[in-house]
Amino acid sequence: MTTPAPPWTAAVRREVLPNGLTLLVQRDRSAPVAAVVTHVKAGFFDEPDAWTGISHVLEHMFFKGTPTRGVGQIARETKSVGGYLNASTTYDHTSYYVALPAARLAEAIAVQSDALMHAAIDAGELARELQVIIQEAKRKLDHPGAVTAETLHEVMYDRHRIRRWRIGYEQQLAGFTRADVHGYYASRYVPSRTIVAIVGDVDEEEALRLGRAAYGGWAPGPGAVDPSPAEPPRHEVRARTLRGDVTQAEVAVGWRGVPALDERAIPLDLAAGVLGAGRGSWLYRALRETGLATSVNAWHYSPTELGVFSVGADCDPDRVPQVLAAVARETRRLTEQGPSAEELDRARTLLVARWSRGLEEMDGRAASLAGAEALGDYRLLDREFAQLLAATAGQVREAAASILDPGAVSAVIFQPRGRGADLTGAELGATFSASDGTGAEPGPAAGTTSPPVRPVHVPRTAPVAEVHHVALPGFDLLVRRKPGVPLVTLGTYVPRAAFDPSGQAGVSALAVRSAVRGAGDLDAASLAFALERLGGTLTTSITLDWLGFGTSVLAPAIGEAGRLLHLVLTAPRFEESQVLAERGLLVEETTQVTDDMFRYPFQLAFGAAFGDQGYGVPSLGTPEELANLTPEQVRAWHGRALLAPRGVVVAVGDLDPEAALGLLAGVFDDGATRVSAPLVTPVPWRVGPGTAPRVSVRQKAQSAFAMAFPGPSRRDPARHAAEVWSAVASGLGGRLFEALRDRRSLAYTVVASSWQKARAGAFLAYIATGPEREEEARREMLVELSRFAAERVTPEELAQAVNYLAGQTEVQRQRAGAVAGEVLEAWLAGEGLGELAAPAERYRAVTAEAVRAVAETTLGPESLRAEGVVRGTGGGK
Repeated sequence: MTTPAPPWTAAVRREVLPNGLTLLVQRDRSAPVAAVVTHVKAGFFDEPDAWTGISHVLEHMFFKGTPTRGVGQIARETKSVGGYLNASTTYDHTSYYVALPAARLAEAIAVQSDALMHAAIDAGELARELQVIIQEAKRKLDHPGAVTAETLHEVMYDRHRIRRWRIGYEQQLAGFTRADVHGYYASRYVPSRTIVAIVGDVDEEEALRLGRAAYGGWAPGPGAVDPSPAEPPRHEVRARTLRGDVTQAEVAVGWRGVPALDERAIPLDLAAGVLGAGRGSWLYRALRETGLATSVNAWHYSPTELGVFSVGADCDPDRVPQVLAAVARETRRLTEQGPSAEELDRARTLLVARWSRGLEEMDGRAASLAGAEALGDYRLLDREFAQLLAATAGQVREAAASILDPGAVSAVIFQPRGRGADLTGAELGATFSASDGTGAEPGPAAGTTSPPVRPVHVPRTAPVAEVHHVALPGFDLLVRRKPGVPLVTLGTYVPRAAFDPSGQAGVSALAVRSAVRGAGDLDAASLAFALERLGGTLTTSITLDWLGFGTSVLAPAIGEAGRLLHLVLTAPRFEESQVLAERGLLVEETTQVTDDMFRYPFQLAFGAAFGDQGYGVPSLGTPEELANLTPEQVRAWHGRALLAPRGVVVAVGDLDPEAALGLLAGVFDDGATRVSAPLVTPVPWRVGPGTAPRVSVRQKAQSAFAMAFPGPSRRDPARHAAEVWSAVASGLGGRLFEALRDRRSLAYTVVASSWQKARAGAFLAYIATGPEREEEARREMLVELSRFAAERVTPEELAQAVNYLAGQTEVQRQRAGAVAGEVLEAWLAGEGLGELAAPAERYRAVTAEAVRAVAETTLGPESLRAEGVVRGTGGGK
């Protein structure tokens, strides 16, 4: 049910300054937020081999000061006005962005323009930052998905620069000099290659005036042009096998695609959607629904001058041949038969919704406008959207047939050492040439829809913090209007009043995951199709405090989407074969967590903190106990954990609250009375003074450790002081960032946060560094953390952190999904809807002494500490 949206580029003001810089301004009043995105047409494609990775190095140095702003000042100034600052480097451009309260636009432009035009690139700072980037490169080597994807590019292309390991290698990175980086900066960062897009609740004339004043004095320059070597055509099957310390296989299959402006680009996006978007996609049904793979995706990626059409999957090492056979079968079917009208409509509707979500936030809209302008015209967004709505099944099939040639396929598999077979080009070629294109059964016919949901009258109540509440016998309905894009985020949840029983860790996850495999009279495919035709995919929510199901659909579909969510919650089929298939995938997924150098240290730390119960058990369970769960146990636990507690339904988006409440009441007023189950019983910590860290030794390039200290829970009055501590400690301009990353070059990733759940809380800290510096990193981390307990934060630090948190309360409410999450958390884990009103004032009430007091309780000399460590041996892959 695609719903055409108003032109995405409506009322955009475009102005090219005399020096060649392009300004784009668009007013969006949906939130009191503004974003400034600086798009520089210089990325990995612009780097000669001698400078591989230098675009990314320059991105790091962008934040390292100017003649008038010292090291760290750019980040501190941005946080002080409530802004979030970040950047990314990709193949065809580098982008810098800030999102902040719209009233502070002038400060954002002043800081961003100074950093862009006057980067200092100090030699000493460069030397320190290069060590940080080397740690980032090692971190990437420990990420099997990244290694597999970029190796696929290397296999597919022989000469073009897309084939390189784009972040660069340690030896080359360590050799970059200031002359190198400044030379690249001076020759690529010029006005004619720069687009500045400003989107938000701004006055267009004032924004243009600020842009002219800030950027107009930048001296023009020709800009160096060093194009990538041209790629010769080829028709050949290629394969490569990688080996490393991983538990599951990574599979990447690819073909050379087309550039962004090729007329086949949008049809190929749709082809990828037919194959891999949502639970109703061909590959999901062929691979994940059958238990062959834990995850699968398909993408057409098209930077400026070429493209890559790829399929990715994670699976058991011994199932790689079956996975490749399924990919061959489904891609052949797409090229020979094409999608049916219903299958194309499903994929199209999902892509329309995905498109809308990408433009919901101001920085997303600004980045999209800048990207389209870089391709020649910002109005390309509207033309591509129109093409997306108009493309036919025949065009999709023809585009796929022109690209997905069995004789030109490439594949890379990343296998564990000692498990699974290697893949040869001959084997890959035989798999794809032998496929007959007979795939999964077509999706359900269009006529399998239910009658429209009939609304019922509900009493009108005064909203609290803009949230309308209606209490039904079994559910609380919470609805809030959030204008902007034509989408609604909708979910139904129950409090996780009881943790998984002893010996059944993962039974909640298995019950929730199995429920989406069929409910009522709908099997898995019918259920997926029914929801995806409305613009949403069915998602599961398995947290430590609640369980549930959600989606994000086109606004007119809220009633039907609610009916489907209610069906999944209350009437899952739990067919034995489906439960067992999902159980196998969860076993593999929970095993694969051990490969994640960020998640696994925290999992180990929480286990040390709480023991093997409650918050100490991962929300998805453990592979050992999951493997022994039965369908009977799943059915019984569903009745106790999902049907008995009183539920909550949350809807946020472009809706009429009264009409939405009527429709949802027509669905969820089902005659059942459910028991309120507040999450109030504290979960005790099990760590003691002598508790040893939980350690896993792996053949990884880095060591990573997570620390957990007992801290305020979600309802603790000290929680806002804890969040202020986190803002002082972490992020760009934070104490830990500057002490451990900027001054000591210990790591790329340094994190500190306040972890707040309904029944417990913690202060968390994390760092990943070279194995040889693990003890140094731990020692310095503890020194910095102890300072918070011993002394007050400075007035400047306090003001910066408070302003940042206050500003981000506005920035985060740009997305309906974020608002829905905030409402849900306040209702189930917090103090109710009232806390959603004026959240910034709670941060402004925090004092330096309050921060010190909560830190003393948590981080003082007598504080308890739990720790999880993944200790690398220094060898990546």
